[in-house]
Amino acid sequence: MRIAIVTESFLPTVNGVTNSVCKVLDHLRAEGHEAMVIVPAAGSPREYAGFPVHEVPALAYRQFPVGLPSPHVQRLIAAFAPDIVHAASPFLLGAQAIAAAGRLGVPSVAIFQTDVAGYARRNHLGAATSFAWRVVRWIHEGAAVTLVPSSASMADLSAAGIRRLARWGRGVDLVRYHPANRLDPATIALRDQLAPNGEIVVGYVGRIAPEKQVERFKALHGLPGVRLAIVGDGPSVPSAKRALAGMPVTWLGRLGGAELAAAYASFDLFVHTGTEETFGQTLQEAFASGVPVIAPRSGGPIDLVDHGVNGFLFDKADDTGLRSFVELLSTDRAARLRMGEAGRRSVIGRSWHSVCAELVGHYEAAIVSAGKTVLKSS
Repeated sequence: MRIAIVTESFLPTVNGVTNSVCKVLDHLRAEGHEAMVIVPAAGSPREYAGFPVHEVPALAYRQFPVGLPSPHVQRLIAAFAPDIVHAASPFLLGAQAIAAAGRLGVPSVAIFQTDVAGYARRNHLGAATSFAWRVVRWIHEGAAVTLVPSSASMADLSAAGIRRLARWGRGVDLVRYHPANRLDPATIALRDQLAPNGEIVVGYVGRIAPEKQVERFKALHGLPGVRLAIVGDGPSVPSAKRALAGMPVTWLGRLGGAELAAAYASFDLFVHTGTEETFGQTLQEAFASGVPVIAPRSGGPIDLVDHGVNGFLFDKADDTGLRSFVELLSTDRAARLRMGEAGRRSVIGRSWHSVCAELVGHYEAAIVSAGKTVLKSS
């Protein structure tokens, strides 16, 4: 099978969209498929997993490159002659790719991954929220199927009148993120740094941006024996640091690879604060590491957190619940261990291999629905 992947985000930018695209490309290479990638110009590598990467014009917005309309997109897709076009978190670039695929008679699969309308609501844009949904509907209307990561996203898109929806979650690296990492010397050293007197470590991993609402951690101010460890960077770092001034916080910056795995393993609890997650990949990574999760009852976490089993869900509008659940687990080691084990079990079936194999199944269904022949990998 030949797959053209058009993504709004790619290396060197690191985020959920980039990570999932890279995992898909790794899987396609391992299974013998052919692929090419079209990305906004941002100094991306010229190839990934042996597949060519093509940059198109872009402008910078909030530290992200935004792909601009360019006739080069259709020329690249036409020259590659794919069986399917995969539009990752489509916006300007993805919308153009879906339209180009339609003109070329190629089916496309759109991956819904960013809550654009949620951004409009959070910024009190009023009528712009309705407009944002019209834009999302326009973008996705041309796709053979839109894959959504959670039941909350499915409900939102259905209510907005977007048709041809199917569920597709995200995988997690069950080897890299593992409870056994607690015994690694790097984890032990980090743990000593984060909790020099044996305190409970409450961790966060993710972008530090307005939609992540990291400032909500101020609700934990004054909890005895609790320290915060925050992994990530982004435009809201100054605001978050002001909000959490005077609290015992270690700012670890952006981490990856073995360092990130050690960070998860050093946490006693993982807390997510944002209410606009379409999925919640960091929650899965925490679960894989054997760490219980506390998150808002909103968006993707609703599907991932089994309340009272592998963690807790708090009222998205009330930080009292956030503080109460952290206080409860910080004083109950047995509950932390029990929920951590349950979290690990909850993601055992979500390896990237199994999730990407499911994605290829969606490709095949879209190709068949378009009346074309599915070409298997060699």
